[in-house]
Amino acid sequence: MLNKFLFKQVDNVSLVLFRVIFGLLIFLESVGAIFTGWVRKAFILPSFNFTFIGFEWLHPLPGNGMYFYYAVMGLFGILVMLGYRYRFSMGAFTVMWTATYLMQKTNYNNHYYLLILLCLIMLVQPAHRYLSLDVKRKPELKRISMPNWCKWLIILQMWIVYTYGSIAKWYPDWFNLNAIGVMMRGKANYPIVGALLQETWAQAFLAYGGILYDFLVIPLLLWKPTRKWAFFASIFFHLFNSFVFQVGIFPYLSLAFSLFFFEPETIRNIFLKKKPLYTENEVIIPPHHQAIKWIGGLYLSFQILMPLRHWVIPDNVLWTEEGHRMSWRMMLRAKGGHTNFTVIDKKTGKKTRVKEADYLTVKQRRHIATKPDFAWQFAQLLKREYAKKGQDVEVHAKGRVSVNGKKYQLFIDPKVDLAAEEWHPFSHHEWILPSPKE
Repeated sequence: MLNKFLFKQVDNVSLVLFRVIFGLLIFLESVGAIFTGWVRKAFILPSFNFTFIGFEWLHPLPGNGMYFYYAVMGLFGILVMLGYRYRFSMGAFTVMWTATYLMQKTNYNNHYYLLILLCLIMLVQPAHRYLSLDVKRKPELKRISMPNWCKWLIILQMWIVYTYGSIAKWYPDWFNLNAIGVMMRGKANYPIVGALLQETWAQAFLAYGGILYDFLVIPLLLWKPTRKWAFFASIFFHLFNSFVFQVGIFPYLSLAFSLFFFEPETIRNIFLKKKPLYTENEVIIPPHHQAIKWIGGLYLSFQILMPLRHWVIPDNVLWTEEGHRMSWRMMLRAKGGHTNFTVIDKKTGKKTRVKEADYLTVKQRRHIATKPDFAWQFAQLLKREYAKKGQDVEVHAKGRVSVNGKKYQLFIDPKVDLAAEEWHPFSHHEWILPSPKE
């Protein structure tokens, strides 16, 4: 039964068109990062990059090398779009994008992580079997069908993203509009919609509409009677997010993802009228079908379990940030803070107040105040810098944090020498003080 579902052949028009759009979007993401100044701000201006812990060996290319790096990524995006040397082009982009993700997290975005996952999924898809330069080079590659699992792997991945995105917002500050109210204050100067976003009814519409949209959009797209309405809602939702939150290619990627829900004949008649329509419904079970099922099952299990890890880590993830990343906790809280770092010479006892601006950019300084792993990494940096001067030091941090505009509370235990602490990615750190009680 499972084999029949996974390996039934279906028309591949949705995957082929998605590949073309996907390639174009990753090209725009890459070159857009250059021309908007993002590459300069993320890799060239900082003297120190906060990598994901464990990937400190990854470093940006020196000088203006990252401009070249992103230009090459853009080239691979074009090659994916054209379907030229597809596996190599998609694989190369995946490796390069993953490296940029891991070598800096100051500009962390859930959508950057999602792009890694979609790249991995597209890497194993037969997306180059039609409307590609690979088919022109090797006509024997040409196919008008694909296994059913190709479509459902993408659908299930996006269902996980949307569902967890909704569930993450099921907490008091979201329901009482406190969180979104704070977030919208920063949009007051926006043309046309700025004043509107300050209205309580508009914030309520966005808060509750966002929860409902994320939770229901996949089921509504799957059910034919509601499919068109869900698609129209998607257009509004994603274009609004693109305008208000500037979240890069994600809104357009999500709209392209809708291709997998409509009937292949409909997609073909709109976009590829010359493509033959596949109607045979064959079931072709490949020799490696067990490996496909095991790898796919393990991958989806990881995607389901990974966002739940914060439930086994003590205290509130909104406060501690432990388990926040890679969990689809998207646009759900506003957080601010300020932290002072002090270095103490172990030999002389001399205390030195650190000037964070001597080491970090403005955005990096905001992160060391609100995210404990940034504070810990900065303490390790200070320890290394002072060691170069022949000093063995302790590093202490004292800071206060506000979540969703509430009263500032002490965040890091100022008595703890952060430079002497170890980092444990899946457990709680006792030097993060308990979250304030409501």
